Amino acid sequence: MDHIPTIDIAPLFEPDHPLYGQTVDRVIDACTGIGFLSITGTGIEPETVKTVRACVREIFAVEETSKWDQAITRENYRGYIPMGFFTPNDGTGKADKYEGYKLHYDVAPDATVRTDCSLYGPNIWPREVPEARGIILDYWAQLDDVTDVLLAALEAGFGLEDKVLRKAFHTPMTNMTLLHYPPQAADEGGYGIHPHKDTDALTIIAPDPVGGLEVQTRDGGWITPDCPPDGFIVNIGDMLELWSGGRLKSTPHRVVNRSGKERYSFPYFAVPRYDVVVSPLLDPLDGFDRPSVHCGHWSAEIWRTNWPDELAHDQTPELGTLGD
Repeated sequence: MDHIPTIDIAPLFEPDHPLYGQTVDRVIDACTGIGFLSITGTGIEPETVKTVRACVREIFAVEETSKWDQAITRENYRGYIPMGFFTPNDGTGKADKYEGYKLHYDVAPDATVRTDCSLYGPNIWPREVPEARGIILDYWAQLDDVTDVLLAALEAGFGLEDKVLRKAFHTPMTNMTLLHYPPQAADEGGYGIHPHKDTDALTIIAPDPVGGLEVQTRDGGWITPDCPPDGFIVNIGDMLELWSGGRLKSTPHRVVNRSGKERYSFPYFAVPRYDVVVSPLLDPLDGFDRPSVHCGHWSAEIWRTNWPDELAHDQTPELGTLGD
């Protein structure tokens, strides 16, 4: 597959809909082909996305000193990510040209799950944008609903036990990254975000009108998703590829912003609960041989190896970074 299909997923919200099976088949074809699809019919209003985008702009317009006061730390991967702070996980290449704001599944300071896994906790919300928490968590909850129907479609399409995927997302490690990419000069090397594969289960992102997202085809070329303004781009991550025994495709992608404009993005990354161990639910395809992944360990390693002076080691599967 050398293009990214657009699929109306409205029938997936009604299992008795006459087009449910046909829609499931189209989703499976896209996810086992190029691993990306554009979706419409989510029920999320375009005005909601506009509100989130305006909120993200406002967050990055906060005065620089204040943003640094809310920066991520090694102990708490939440809050502001300074421009150029992170490099590819293998320690090579130029730093990615973006600034970010990291948010995780939001739990109260006294939540029981925090005694089981130290990666859980409350988010750091920007003080100067008090409405951000309500706006983003409302949007997040709607994306949770979209994730649920997509996972149900994958269960149905592969003949899996009902809810075998969905039950892994109770008290999940799902997270979001708010992103600001300044424009890159035509002769400037490096990337907004270097070529990589997502290490989560499923990613959902509202397309930015500025563009810049590029997806690698099976022959090594790069294409741009053709997503309607009211749609969303979805891609398979490494966890679903592993769950499916290699049938679902976690596909390399990158961001290059040579539009001459500021680009804002806010991807949502669906990640299972900390104690879930991801291993094939179907017999692996020939040649597909990857170890099982413990979601808590995996998430902790992603957190750790994002720091410039930390590298993956023998006990850490490759965390998404790819060469040019």
